[in-house]
Amino acid sequence: MSSDWIDDDGFRANVGIILTNTEGKLMLAGRAGSKGWQFPQGGVMQGEDVEEAMFRELREEVGLEPHDVEVLGVTNDWIQYRLPDKFIRKNSKPLCVGQKQRWFLLRLISSVERVRFDLCDKPEFDRIRWVDYWRPVNEVIYFKRRVYARALHELGASCYPDGLPPRPRWWPKRWRVVFDKDISRAQVKTVDQDGEA
Repeated sequence: MSSDWIDDDGFRANVGIILTNTEGKLMLAGRAGSKGWQFPQGGVMQGEDVEEAMFRELREEVGLEPHDVEVLGVTNDWIQYRLPDKFIRKNSKPLCVGQKQRWFLLRLISSVERVRFDLCDKPEFDRIRWVDYWRPVNEVIYFKRRVYARALHELGASCYPDGLPPRPRWWPKRWRVVFDKDISRAQVKTVDQDGEA
């Protein structure tokens, strides 16, 4: 368990963490020393179970322990994205071309004061804020938007059993088209894996 798990296709195994509160707002974490916002996430080490990796990353990045949260759901399968060419470290071995992620939806059951950023050598975040359900799609770096939309769509029923909040009307049409195609493909894949009609 000493190094990142990168598969034969060059995708690094990773966990993503969507944390909700009792009002259905989602926690976005601000990247230390920059303007960027994202969900906590991190690599899965070789030999590490994805849930173990999620709890390790939860502690390292935002200081929360298993007793601070309730696990509401996890994506059925890996969700992949490719890195834009300018972000690929061409000299690294093995070459990492992107990430494959399992996403977890958690509910914070402890006080928000439990969140802290000093439990790792180099904190990734230095602030948080709570946002409406679809807001993270707009906040995250452009090449992760499709993954965020798909994870939120798949896991949303765990905190919104009567139906997801409507997507923002001001989302560009091209976003809606691409997100809908991704979701349709994922649903077909799930049905094929389950062997159902």
